[in-house]
Amino acid sequence: MRVAFDAQPTVGSATGIGEYARELARALGETPGIELAPLSAPTIDPWRFDRRAYWEQVLLPIAAARSKASLLHCTSGTMPALPTLPIVLTLYDAAWLRVQGHTRFYARAYFGTLMKHLTTRARAIVTVSAFSAGEILALHPGIDERNVHVIPLGVAEEFAKLEARPNERATILVVGTVEARKNLEVVIRALPALPGVRAISVGPITPYRDRCSELAHELGVADRLEFRGYIERAELLELYASCTVLAMPSRYEGFGLPLAQARCAGMPVVTARGSSLDEIAGDMVPRVDPDDVAGWSEALAAILADPERARRVAANDRAAAVERFSWRRAANATAEVYRIAST
Repeated sequence: MRVAFDAQPTVGSATGIGEYARELARALGETPGIELAPLSAPTIDPWRFDRRAYWEQVLLPIAAARSKASLLHCTSGTMPALPTLPIVLTLYDAAWLRVQGHTRFYARAYFGTLMKHLTTRARAIVTVSAFSAGEILALHPGIDERNVHVIPLGVAEEFAKLEARPNERATILVVGTVEARKNLEVVIRALPALPGVRAISVGPITPYRDRCSELAHELGVADRLEFRGYIERAELLELYASCTVLAMPSRYEGFGLPLAQARCAGMPVVTARGSSLDEIAGDMVPRVDPDDVAGWSEALAAILADPERARRVAANDRAAAVERFSWRRAANATAEVYRIAST
């Protein structure tokens, strides 16, 4: 089966969606019976709204029509209004309908209102957690639940092979786009109770960073908070190997890839309670209410007080995480969705 595959999320500063498109395409390329036709426009910046919409609504359906494929897999959570092939859509969550009310009106109209209408036309929908499946069905009443398939994300093998190289300075790592729903604020508010501990934020920057910076100055911890923005893969892996603990304080996550990556890397984690994170955390990861500053301070302090023990506990969880978050498993399940959607 030949499948046109939207690889545009891998262009430029790829975030979690880019990771999904890149790693799934690689694994599907090794899946018997599947021939991928990757589609992208390397000169078009997917981070610019107008460029992204132009790709999705004009160039992508044209490229799909020329690909001689039988299906188009849209991997960005969005799809063309006038598709030229039956569509399998990966819809990671319902964030644009649930928690993105602070964003620009045209973004809400496109990613929220328009896509809520268009997604009912997809032949099949892939999502990444049972939580997201429930959200999608609750907020997209036109979608038939039989067409929604839960396939957890995989984690790249680099994380499973990573060896710990702890830094002498206690460091909290926070990975993800710096936006309100990711809730970096709670880590900043916890820092005054954690003397000498620094926090490193990694991920694309939005205006929310200004709010976080102001809060850090108000609390007197600005010198212990570092924003690195989008970083290259080698630097990211080095941070997973060297930082003391990963904090995942998001209020809303469709999956929570950094949490899965940390588990596969054998890295201690503290995560927020709720959304999909309860599914991804398993039984060995401490969970705290997203806005419980005292709870975050205590959970982080417990790990920072004995990081070697925390690493041993995380190491005991590692093999199960690597098995669960396998791109091979995700690719096999996705190939089955292609077969179902093509009949």
